Amino acid sequence: MSRVLITAGGSGIGQAMAMAFEQSGFDVWITDIDAKLLGKCPGSWQKTQVDSSDEPGVSKMFSQIEDRWGGLDAICANAGIAGPTAVVEDIKIEDWQRCVSVNLEGAFLSAKYGGSMLKDTNGSIVLTSSTAGIYGFPNRAPYAAAKWGIIGLMKTLAMEWGPAGVRANAICPGAVEGTRMQGVMEREAITKGTTYQKIYDGYASGTSMRSLVTADDIANMAVFLCSPAARLVSGQVIAVDGHTENPDPKV
Repeated sequence: MSRVLITAGGSGIGQAMAMAFEQSGFDVWITDIDAKLLGKCPGSWQKTQVDSSDEPGVSKMFSQIEDRWGGLDAICANAGIAGPTAVVEDIKIEDWQRCVSVNLEGAFLSAKYGGSMLKDTNGSIVLTSSTAGIYGFPNRAPYAAAKWGIIGLMKTLAMEWGPAGVRANAICPGAVEGTRMQGVMEREAITKGTTYQKIYDGYASGTSMRSLVTADDIANMAVFLCSPAARLVSGQVIAVDGHTENPDPKV
């Protein structure tokens, strides 16, 4: 039985990943900062309430995984927050730091403390970036900067860990249907002085497929990247976004 850790697995993309991995025969361990979300997840999953940017908490969790499971075959470093919606000159430094810490340092800590277990199993790590990590994202500078950093971290992990048989890749979701993206769009509508529907339509029309993606679309890619079918796929930035044509649609 293969074993996977998914950070921020209590809802959204992380929960969809957990369900997809379980359906593919994996034992699942998830983290989340929200105990209520963890409590709503299937009892068959192992769960840890932890802030993914809290080094002592993350270190303790990986020790527990090693004690209970004896190792890991895959890690999905998925934890992230949206951060503030504002132009750069209006962003508070503490809001910048919190966004970068959760998104980028959280992924770093998963790699730092989980890497040795992946090397033992010739495993795979998947980092959740974003199309913001490819194109940038007006009014979301901390988020875009962190997601670009995720790609740099992934490329470096692929180089450092490749000789040990470990693969590292990054998934870049586009706009994902769900409550989190709804909140992002609502804040953007306020910032731009327009309506939520116009913002939604702008995101959809900015892709070739004229559609937002779902959490399941992201989860299916994660399972593939951690499967034997992707045995020589490493160091790759894979957008699951319906092909972004215009990363900043004017609405």
